[in-house]
Formats: sequence, structure tokens, C-alpha cells
Amino acid sequence: QVQLVESGGGLVQPGGSLGLSCAASRRTFNSYAMGWFRQAPGKEREFVAAINWSGSSTQYADSVKGRFTISRDNAKKMVYLQMNGLKPKDTAVYYCAAHKAGYAVSLAYVYDYWGQGTQVTVSS
Repeated sequence: QVQLVESGGGLVQPGGSLGLSCAASRRTFNSYAMGWFRQAPGKEREFVAAINWSGSSTQYADSVKGRFTISRDNAKKMVYLQMNGLKPKDTAVYYCAAHKAGYAVSLAYVYDYWGQGTQVTVSS
């Protein structure tokens, strides 16, 4: 079992930046791929970004490419999502997820563990 706890959400103005963090509880975190997903009110959960176990491979949704950056620190058992150039359409609950197989993937159903989510609101 892996427990994931997100932090860093909040209210930010359009064009602003916000950094999300996800802390993992398990030592074998280093072998897991990690992903960020988001869900806006009335919409399905969607893929945002993913990173493989070593950090050498990343994937991004087209809607965030060039604005968001996913990274990880295996020594600290942390994964991060740096969000720049935020837009109102980025408003959602952001979830951190862990995938045992280790390779970065955009499909939500393959992820084994999920955090509780953190709210990000982009509004003036």
C-alpha cells in the first residue's frame, strides 16, 4: 500500500504560477511511475503529466505542454508539478497517482494508488 498526500493547491490569478507536491509513504516509491491528473466540476478526470521511476522520461497532456513541469526526488519520496502560465481552465482538483510498473503512462486506470487531491483555482 502506498499513501499519497498532495499539497500546494490554492487560488492564483491567471498567468500566475503554483507548485504542487505529493509525498509518498512507501520505500518502494523509487520503483513507481507517478502521475498527476485533474478533475474539474462536472467533467471526467483527465491526465496532466507523468514521470517514470527514474525521472528520465516524462509525458504531458497537450493542454499543459510547455507550461507545466513534472519532477521527482526519490530520496525524499516526493513528486512535484510546477505550473506556470495558469489559465482559468486549469481550475480543478489535482490528484497524484502511483503506478507500480514504473513506466510513465497517461491512462488513469493503470494507476494503483491515488491521493485525496488538492484544489487549484485560477481566477482574478
